[in-house]
Amino acid sequence: MNKQFQALMVEKEEGQFSIGVKSLTVQDLPKAEVLIQVAYSGINYKDGLAAIPEGKIVRTYPFIPGIDLAGIVVSSNDPRFQKGDEVIATSYEIGVSHFGGYSEYACIPADWIVPLPKGLTLQEAMIFGTAGFTAALSVQRLEENGLHPEQGKVLVTGATGGVGSFAVSMLAKRGYDVVASTGKEEEENYLTKLGAKEIVSRETIYNGKVKALDKEQWAGAVDPVGGESLAAILSKISYKGSVAVSGLTGGANVPTSVFPFILRGVNLLGIDSVFCPMDARKKTWERMASDLKPEDLSLFIQETVSLAELPNVLPVILEGKMRGRVLVQL
Repeated sequence: MNKQFQALMVEKEEGQFSIGVKSLTVQDLPKAEVLIQVAYSGINYKDGLAAIPEGKIVRTYPFIPGIDLAGIVVSSNDPRFQKGDEVIATSYEIGVSHFGGYSEYACIPADWIVPLPKGLTLQEAMIFGTAGFTAALSVQRLEENGLHPEQGKVLVTGATGGVGSFAVSMLAKRGYDVVASTGKEEEENYLTKLGAKEIVSRETIYNGKVKALDKEQWAGAVDPVGGESLAAILSKISYKGSVAVSGLTGGANVPTSVFPFILRGVNLLGIDSVFCPMDARKKTWERMASDLKPEDLSLFIQETVSLAELPNVLPVILEGKMRGRVLVQL
């Protein structure tokens, strides 16, 4: 295939950073087994970092960002995938050191690709995207560690973000009483529609002080925030409860003590969506097409944008102003 196509490129030359849509051919893409015509991608926090010069996500320039994509196989040198197959590709090195999803075509290693499960369209797969996948992994890990609805309320922090929004909806669908934490009072109606039974402020979670042990409030928590608020959450988790942590927008340092772990048996579960093994990855996507699939995925779309609009839209996620997901249509 020699025809030209469009892709969003970030470049840095002699200290000068630039971002814009460029015309490429397949020969400009990295070598890999499967060529995909991309239908949709999404905007994630890492993608926002890739769009700024000091983001420390992109390893070499020039580069195509976009850590997730869904599309149709154009050609394949691997017997697992055939021309016309609908597929998903997220995580691994995509959008970090391997050209990503902000391109009309992407060349992706076969080992990084998930067949689109029955019950999902390509658009729905990217409404979920990496954020939905991370939320689903979080719910799955909590349940594997014994969480069930009869144990009590479950907290979700960063509830209007991508991971948080999906976690609220998935937990509610599974029958949990969900407490959603947000700093955006104007989004209470949105969180209620997703299934939250209770909405609390960030200050309710962390008021500037962390006790070694506090009053037990939640049977479990999904936390894409990290930092000092995570330490506060751990001090308030019920006996044998668990916290699934997947992010660090609140900071990388967690000033906790051993007391929640040795006096209440609390579990801190790390959620890795990047190098999650393929068997677990496929299992989770199958659940996202069935028992973890919200009734109305359109609720999660803040807007749908084009490649040309991305340079102006990408920085917004770093400002904490996005709600749910922004879809990129190729």
